[in-house]
This record gives sequence, structure tokens and C-alpha cells, in this order.
Amino acid sequence: MDIELTYSKGLLRSIGDVEISYGRREWLDSTPRALGSWPLEYKRLSTSLLAVGGVEITYRTWSTQPRTVGQWNCECSRFGARLLRVGPYELRHDTGGSRVRGIGPLEVFYDRLGSRPIRVRLHDGSERLSEDHVLVLFLVLFWQEQAGEASRRRARS
Repeated sequence: MDIELTYSKGLLRSIGDVEISYGRREWLDSTPRALGSWPLEYKRLSTSLLAVGGVEITYRTWSTQPRTVGQWNCECSRFGARLLRVGPYELRHDTGGSRVRGIGPLEVFYDRLGSRPIRVRLHDGSERLSEDHVLVLFLVLFWQEQAGEASRRRARS
């Protein structure tokens, strides 16, 4: 089953039928505010997610690498360069290691330029994404986008 990732004005707007909403001034602040009916909570004056709905997220000390997502443990590469696992979902990266190509039973496809994920294929035979799939997909894409933005900022300075 294929799930479309919809964009508008450069922002991810939906994962299949789950809408992603932004604040009133999205042209000023492109931080997502809700994933479907789940509100997104951030650290004060930061874009580090603290919770998605009732699912708490913790981070490694002095790092943007996640430690836990609810009851799930997260695993990062040796030097924390990339996320390898979120709970039961193993992440697969492309050869360069900058893009996630798979999350458990989900396969991620990118646009022609290879910069924006546009479609996800679910390989476990389900008819729709479970809440866990939506959550882990959103988080991985969100963290990947944050890492890309940080890399672009470093390159400019």
C-alpha cells in the first residue's frame, strides 16, 4: 500500500489522511503544531519536541539525539551521526547515510531531486498506517529535516 506525503508552501501537510497543522504565522514559524489530533509540545524557545500527544520524548544530554519515544528506546550510530532504531523499528539509510530509506515495514521514496520524501510504501499487508507507524514516520522525517536545516546553516557560516 502506498501513502502519499503532501506538501504545500514547502511544508509537509499530511501523511496519508493524517493532517499536519502549523501555527497561524506559518510563513514566520514553520514548526508543526499538531499531527492529526495529537498536539506537538516543544522545549521552550526551541524546536526540540518534548511530546506528541501523550507520548513523551527524551533526548541525550547536550544533544538533539533522541533517547526514548514513550516506552521505546532509540539507538543512534556510534558518534550519534544518525538514528538507527526507534523502538521496534529499524531505520535503513541510503549509501551516503543522509536520507532514511526505510523504517521497519515502511519504504520511503523521494522526489526526483532526492531531497523531499514524497511517498511511503507499507510492506506488511495492512490497509492503512497504524498510529505507531504514523508517529515513528513523522518523528523520523521531522528529525531528518531538522538535521538537514542544521547542516545548511553550518554550510552558510
